Amino acid sequence: MIQFRIQPDSEIPASTQLFNQIRFAIASRQYPPGYKLPSTRALAMQTGLHRNTISKVYRQLEEDGFVESLAGSGIYVRAQGHEGGSRLQSPVFKQHPNAYKIVQQALDELLSQECSLNQAREIFLAEVDWRLRCSARVFVAAPSQDIGVGELMVYELEEALKIPIQLVAMEELAAVLDKTTSATVVTSRYFINDVEEIVAPKAVRVIPLDIYDYSKELNLLKTLPKDSCVGIVSLSSGIGRQAEVILHGLRGDELLIMTSQPKDNYKLQAIVKRAEVIISDLASYAGVQAAVQAADEDIIRPPKLIKVQNYIGTESINLLKRELGLI
Repeated sequence: MIQFRIQPDSEIPASTQLFNQIRFAIASRQYPPGYKLPSTRALAMQTGLHRNTISKVYRQLEEDGFVESLAGSGIYVRAQGHEGGSRLQSPVFKQHPNAYKIVQQALDELLSQECSLNQAREIFLAEVDWRLRCSARVFVAAPSQDIGVGELMVYELEEALKIPIQLVAMEELAAVLDKTTSATVVTSRYFINDVEEIVAPKAVRVIPLDIYDYSKELNLLKTLPKDSCVGIVSLSSGIGRQAEVILHGLRGDELLIMTSQPKDNYKLQAIVKRAEVIISDLASYAGVQAAVQAADEDIIRPPKLIKVQNYIGTESINLLKRELGLI
């Protein structure tokens, strides 16, 4: 952070001293276009000036066209002359006020590495084109021993993205990718290292997905009486195993944990007849409901059913939509 110094015994007013120093910082590109100016609080602590005085200086800088204020974001150095031009009026920049700054910083970095503008444009267009081509075909990769977690990801992604998703066992991924020139491979962070190793030589990109934190469900399980039985039903056998480990760490041997996949009728029926609470993923919920209804005459008190809305974190879904050009 640039250190601004105010001479209290100078004949030049303190506000003018600060104004001139900030103008010099902008002119010398110590504060380049798009740079966010320090807050009035931070500058007051540095200079000893009152925040009202600093606000007055910032207003004057804005009136003179050196900076611009973005509501709720801060005050930024404006692009001057050819640096900005009419592009700043684009609706895209109004929708994404920091976009111009990000693009300009990237271009400045390329130019500083002796890359020409034409080369920079070629790099940007090639990257955008590659991403669009990759987005045309999306794979979900999961290990064959827990292909259910891949089925769960496909189920949720097709519901959220409204595009076809292809499930591929990790052991078969390399062979599948040999037959395509570009694609996007999506996987859980649990498997990301293995998938990246497979994908590395291929012309594809990998996007890891964060999983839901299950905080709501875990908070409920913390309150269950000792010796309660909890059923976990999921397409993924791995989720069931992970749930057992997590719940044992949370409650020790206080809870009885039973797990099943929805197609395992024997285990599912045992859970329905024994558990006080059954937690299932969205894809398995209808099967759990049907099992409870089928066993209605054999159970005194139906279990409480909890439907987990998603395995994939919401932020990951939104990021994937942007990466695939769907929004």
